[in-house]
Amino acid sequence: MSTETAAIIDSINVSLNAGGMNTINIVLAFVMFGVALGIRPRTFVDVFTKPKSVILGIVCQFILLPLFTFLLALSLKGSISWTMAMGMILVASCPGGNISNFISSLSKANVELSVSLTAISTALAIFTTPFNFWLYGNLYLKASGIASTLPQLSIPLWDVFKTIVILLGIPLTLGILTAHFFPKVAEKLKKPFQYFSILFFIAMVVLAFMGNIDAFLKCIKYIFLIVLVHNLLALLIGWCVGKVSKVSKEDRRTLTIETGIQNSGLGLVLLLGTGIFANFPPHGGALVITAWWGIWHIVSGLGTSALFRLSDKRALKKLTTNQSNS
Repeated sequence: MSTETAAIIDSINVSLNAGGMNTINIVLAFVMFGVALGIRPRTFVDVFTKPKSVILGIVCQFILLPLFTFLLALSLKGSISWTMAMGMILVASCPGGNISNFISSLSKANVELSVSLTAISTALAIFTTPFNFWLYGNLYLKASGIASTLPQLSIPLWDVFKTIVILLGIPLTLGILTAHFFPKVAEKLKKPFQYFSILFFIAMVVLAFMGNIDAFLKCIKYIFLIVLVHNLLALLIGWCVGKVSKVSKEDRRTLTIETGIQNSGLGLVLLLGTGIFANFPPHGGALVITAWWGIWHIVSGLGTSALFRLSDKRALKKLTTNQSNS
C-alpha cells in the first residue's frame, strides 16, 4: 500500500454529535437485548456439565485471536498503516458478534454452546476488551518501531467500562430475565431482533461514512483484502482448535463461527464515543477496518454456513450411495 493511499484512509473522519451517538448506543443496546432473549439459565446446564468446548471457545476468543491478530498485523507492517493495525486489534479484542447464534442455527452447529459463549464473552468483555486492546496495541506500536513517534496508547478505562456495561451488561441481564420470566414474549421477539441487528449495523456504517464516500471507495479494495485475510484467520483458529481438540462436528462449527464473528459494532462505538485516540494523529484506518469488518463478517458468516450445509449434503449423499451399493 502506498503512503498516499494510507493517507487517504487515515483522512476519513467520522464525527457524530451527542444525539447521533446516543441514538447508536440505544439501538446497539436493543440489539444486545435481542441477542440475550435466546439465553436461559437452563441453556448453560448441559453445556457446563461438559465444559471442554466452552473453555476452548474462551481460549479462541480472548487469547488466540488477539495474539494471532497482533502477529498478522506485524507481518503486514509494510502493507498497512498503524491505524489499520489498531483497527484489527480492536476488533479481535471485542466479544463475539450479535449474529453468531443465528449463523450457528443456520449451520446446524451447537446453538446452546453458541449462546453460552456469546453470554460469557459479552460478560467478560467488560475486562478483556480494554485489556487486550491496551496490551497488543502497545506491543504493536513498540514492535513496529513507531512507538517513539506516537503517544503511549492509554485506555480511558472509566469511559470504556461504562460504555461496555451500558451497551452489553445491562441489555444482556434484561434479556436473560425476559427470557426466564416471559418465555413466550422472548420467543416472538427473538427472530425479528436477529434480522434487525443485521440491518442496523449496515445502516450504521452507511450513515457514518456517507460524508466520506469518495475516500472510502478509493480504498475499499485494500480494506476488503485486509479484512478478508483477518476474518479467514479468525475462522481458521476456531476450526483448527476444534479439530485438534477432537470435539464434535457441531461444536467445531460453533467454535469456528464464534471466533470468526466479532462484535465490531461495539468497536465502532468505542472509537466514536470514547477518547481512545484523543491524542493521536488522524486514525481513519481504525474506523474503516472496524466498520468493514462488521459488514464482511455477515457475508462470511452466511458463506461459512453455506459451506457447512453443503458438506452435510455431500456426506448424506455419500452415505446413501454406500448403503445402496451394499
